Amino acid sequence: MRMGTSKIKVRVPPYRPPRYEWRKVIHQTVVRELKNGDLAYLPSDRLEINVRLYLDKKSILHHDVDNRLKDMLDALQGRAGGSKKVHKLKPIIPNDNQVYKVSIEKVLPPPQSHGLGHLVIKRYKQK
Repeated sequence: MRMGTSKIKVRVPPYRPPRYEWRKVIHQTVVRELKNGDLAYLPSDRLEINVRLYLDKKSILHHDVDNRLKDMLDALQGRAGGSKKVHKLKPIIPNDNQVYKVSIEKVLPPPQSHGLGHLVIKRYKQK
């Protein structure tokens, strides 16, 4: 990461199939936020990802956090379907092997959230 802040926070919509379309929405949301600053992630950066997904009562029982995390990491790498070698979207992070720490939880949405969850990407600081 170089220049500006070392952390980005965005609000993400609840999961809606098809998964590739949800990935595109996540990607667009992060790109829109990045245009407001000068943040860029480099291949040498170590990253931490924190996710809070707001899901309704039916969805919270149905969705596995590992699948939703995979969708989010793929979205951040610019993958929204097709071959892994072909990135139709510009990568936000060059490779998910840069992610050293992940936290993800699924919870019922509080009323003030309007169903929008949280995604935070920041520099990883080993303790």
